[in-house]
Amino acid sequence: MKTTSNYKKHTSKNPLQKFLIEKFYQNLLQIIGSLKPEIILDAGCGEGFTLARLKKESIGKHLEGIDSSLNAISLGKKNYPSLSLKQSDIYNLPYNDNSFDLVICSEVLEHLEHPAKALAEIVRVSKKYCILSVPNEPIFMISNFLRGKNLPRWGNDIEHVNHWSKFGFEKFVKEKGLKLLVMKTSFPWILVLGEKKHHDK
Repeated sequence: MKTTSNYKKHTSKNPLQKFLIEKFYQNLLQIIGSLKPEIILDAGCGEGFTLARLKKESIGKHLEGIDSSLNAISLGKKNYPSLSLKQSDIYNLPYNDNSFDLVICSEVLEHLEHPAKALAEIVRVSKKYCILSVPNEPIFMISNFLRGKNLPRWGNDIEHVNHWSKFGFEKFVKEKGLKLLVMKTSFPWILVLGEKKHHDK
C-alpha cells in the first residue's frame, strides 16, 4: 500500500520533525481540553493520527473521520481498526447541520482549490466549535527552504495552493461565520479555535 506524505510526516524518525508534531499535539490537546466535546469529526483525517491521539487521551465519546483519499483511509483502517474512518468529500459532508460538538480540520485547507467552500461545510456540521490548522506562512516555506526542502520552489510544498499568514488566516476564519476564541502558533503551524455564530437566535 502506497504511503502518503502525511503518513511519512507522522512516522518520520527525524527528531526535529517528531518534536514539532508532538508540540503541535500538545497545543491541540490543550485547546480541546477545556471544551469537553463528546462527538468529534476530523474533516480531512488522513490516516487517523489525530483521532488516534484523541482516543488515547480519552477525549470524546464518538470519534469519526473523513478523507477524500481512499489510500489514506485504507492505511488508517489498517493501523487503527477501532476508528470510524470513511472516504468522503469535504465539500459535501454526509452529515446533518449541527451534528458534531467539535469539527477539526488540520493541515487540509492549504491543499484545497475552494477552501472557503470547505470551511462553510465544516461550520455547517459543527454544533459549536471548530479547530483549524494551516501552515504559518511565510515561516513554513522559509523553514522548509533552510532545511533544503523544496528548494526550486523556495520552500513551497507542491501540494499547497493556499498560503496564509497569521493575520490573513484570522481574516479568512472570521469571514466564514466563526467567532475567534483562540489563535496560537505551534511552529511552523497556526492553530485556531472558532465558535460557530448562531444566526437563528
